[in-house]
Amino acid sequence: MPISQQEMERRIVRYGELKPCRTAFIDAHTPGSNSKENFTIIGGGVSESPDQHVHIKETPGFNIGAAGQPPKCRNSLHSHRTAEVFFVLKGRWRFFWGRWGNAGEVVLEEGDIFNIPTGIFRGFENIGTDYGMIMAILGGDDAGGGVIWAPQVIEDAKDHGLVLGENGKLYDTKKGQALPEGIKPMPLLTDEQLKAFPETPVTAVVRDYVARYWDLMALSRNAPAKVIGENALLRDKPGFEVEFLTRGSIPQDAYSVDRHEVLMVMRGHWRLAWEGGETVLAPGDTCAVPPGLRHSLAPSMTGEASLYRISNTADSAGATWRG
Repeated sequence: MPISQQEMERRIVRYGELKPCRTAFIDAHTPGSNSKENFTIIGGGVSESPDQHVHIKETPGFNIGAAGQPPKCRNSLHSHRTAEVFFVLKGRWRFFWGRWGNAGEVVLEEGDIFNIPTGIFRGFENIGTDYGMIMAILGGDDAGGGVIWAPQVIEDAKDHGLVLGENGKLYDTKKGQALPEGIKPMPLLTDEQLKAFPETPVTAVVRDYVARYWDLMALSRNAPAKVIGENALLRDKPGFEVEFLTRGSIPQDAYSVDRHEVLMVMRGHWRLAWEGGETVLAPGDTCAVPPGLRHSLAPSMTGEASLYRISNTADSAGATWRG
């Protein structure tokens, strides 16, 4: 099925055109977290703010987002009901987890990917020297219905003017906002509820859930490296599959698949051609290729070239994007 140039461009979110939100979450005023930027690229994500711009509202069974942070800025401890996968596009990042963030930590460099185990509190911070960016994949069409915050995060936020309602929306008391009538504050997790969030040892997390960029480069010399999914390098089958492609592992001929395919460029520039047009994808660009579209990929320049390819699976939550 041919697709026009204009239609395909609507399926591409360019890195330089990303629109940030600095009030996306409850820690937006908390010192140390108040300079982060959040982006929703495909799907509504889990933002708690009406100010969040959504680039592509339809979902292929998962959501794509990103977080940009200056040095020493952190994202507070939280959990999700579905999968959360990050890869580092720019910078150097420390990921930490546990009830108080001290159960374990791992440092990720550019290109590294982390399939964070579902059901643990996690946070992350930019420990590099420049503005950093991490790209995120969240399971499900509705990304699990929101964020579960560690109790201290909600309490700290209240001290700085932000209150999260039980409806999942933020209210800024510094702007004179108050909870609407009939809406109560989001309740803190009880000690009994907190027992459901394990203090996962660092060795288990790094061994089973982290893949390093240069290992993936080696593994994908002749064929795409299966990173997440059936018989893949990392544990869990979260409702989507992730593959890593390099210059030597791209299909030699044009191909099509019967699933949604999202291309997220890590390094280099890639020529994407299809019946109806062609374009070039640059680092940080995200492209949603529709099912059944015959297309081809090739690096458009010499040098290092790599990208992540995400596809929905049979257990994806609905795939509302049917086109």
